[in-house]
Amino acid sequence: MTKNASHTSVSRWFSNLGQGLAVWLLYYGFRLLPIDLASAVAGGIARNIGPLLPVSRRARRNLQLCFPDWSSAQINTTVREVWDNLGRTAGEFPHLGSLDASGGDRRIEIIGLEHLQALRDDNQAGIVVSAHVGNWEVLPRVATAIGLPITQVYRAFNTPLGEQVLHRARASVLGEAVPKGPRGGQRLLAALKAGGHLAVMIDQKLNEGLAVPFFGRPAMTTPIVARFALRYRCPVITARSERLAGARFRITFSAPIDLPASGDNTADTLALMTAMNDSIEAWVRDRPGQWLWLHRRWIDKN
Repeated sequence: MTKNASHTSVSRWFSNLGQGLAVWLLYYGFRLLPIDLASAVAGGIARNIGPLLPVSRRARRNLQLCFPDWSSAQINTTVREVWDNLGRTAGEFPHLGSLDASGGDRRIEIIGLEHLQALRDDNQAGIVVSAHVGNWEVLPRVATAIGLPITQVYRAFNTPLGEQVLHRARASVLGEAVPKGPRGGQRLLAALKAGGHLAVMIDQKLNEGLAVPFFGRPAMTTPIVARFALRYRCPVITARSERLAGARFRITFSAPIDLPASGDNTADTLALMTAMNDSIEAWVRDRPGQWLWLHRRWIDKN
């Protein structure tokens, strides 16, 4: 190993350690606070610091392209709302286990719970599709609360200590989680074959995905949900999270989406993914400040 490589390796080790310790401190620090205070403090920090970060330039560009008639003030206000929602979601994460997500908690209004219950009781595999809107971490909490085990995909944290903290916390209240990637896809398929239920977020760019319209522009979208659903003819429902005020939420589950059956698998996959993206676009248009505009979502470079 060269001297420069050794120096880089040591620097990376200290960087990972520092980030991991920061995650540990934030998680357990917010856990010590009541959920309302944790949500407010984290949201306040994020909405005041986040808009100053370079990544917010991408959010502003995304908003300009999707809402060309918006003023700069509207865009800046929405960026602050995005960061506020993201911060609150982080501050609320350590408290998910204390939420009664079965329908009896005043913090969580649930619409369409019967659709999730039907997925639980129909003795076949099923898929729940969602996006990073509102506090998306509450969605799997509802499923586990009514006795519906789910397998979900997540993006592994970059640092081992941070990953250990978050994975352990997630597994204790949100069910099985598999890391994004080929091995994760294999585990999802195995769960579906065994009659299990999947929860998949489809609103992040996947370079190897399918170009599906989103806000009128092609967005590389994972086709895994459509391919699984069409292959096994299993029900697919959507799940939307909305932040009402502070640490209060509305969760809406849809009736199963009609699965196309034209005989052209490529066309059916695109049609089904387009229907899902259309649903998510409607959610985002309704509450634009509650979606993560910070991502590189579209094919064009921004």
